Amino acid sequence: MTIPFPTPTQLDDAPRPGESRKQREIRLREAQILAVARDQILEGGYLGLNMDRIAAQIEYSKGTIYQHFRNKEEILLALVNDALDTRQRMFKVAAAIQAPDRVRLATLGAAAEAFVEHFPYHFKVEQIVRAASIWEKTSPERRELMQSCEKLCMSTVVEVVHHGVATGDLSLPEGVRPEEIVFGLWSIYLGSQIITHSSDTLGEIGIDNPIRSLRTNQHRMLDGYGWRPLSSDYDYSAHMDRVKAEMFRHDQFAT
Repeated sequence: MTIPFPTPTQLDDAPRPGESRKQREIRLREAQILAVARDQILEGGYLGLNMDRIAAQIEYSKGTIYQHFRNKEEILLALVNDALDTRQRMFKVAAAIQAPDRVRLATLGAAAEAFVEHFPYHFKVEQIVRAASIWEKTSPERRELMQSCEKLCMSTVVEVVHHGVATGDLSLPEGVRPEEIVFGLWSIYLGSQIITHSSDTLGEIGIDNPIRSLRTNQHRMLDGYGWRPLSSDYDYSAHMDRVKAEMFRHDQFAT
């Protein structure tokens, strides 16, 4: 099966249609601030993020930093929104393949796995910013953007499940809605990722391959609903591995 992932896009510093020189300078300066902030978070976590250090590293005044972001919580949320935009593009590409709907869903699962593996800081920051003490210090505009991007990602998954029902490959019991299937899959995925990134004892309890365990649980859930093709009839794991390798072949999702 050929997976039609796109070719590399233009570099981010290329002028955009209708963009003035000043707008481009502002956009690139903000990207520079976020890049430095990203490195600080990777090095020292949330407590390692410091506005004075950011200003010193990019050789701008701290006042210039505050023209873009009123506090470091705003920087965190901006990084999350950048992450969600990347994930949204990955989901859009994954959902576009020509395949049975359950295979399309597995492709989306592979995109979700690839996102965390290739952009681990995104996942960490996304969990940090959800804390009430952080969230309340951010602007309504950035919060709304985050919520909108998240809804678009989930809507992509919901559409695939709805289509699976429409084609007859998935027959849901009375009273069960496609959205509940998505919530179940999302819960398994997010819970697995959080535990994997926060626990050092998985190996001690016999979980030597968290991704394999995650996939097994999700496929058993879908097999339980009878969504065809069943995991006994299709090698979903091999497909997902191919998707992850192909998705980053050109680094088109690098940030």
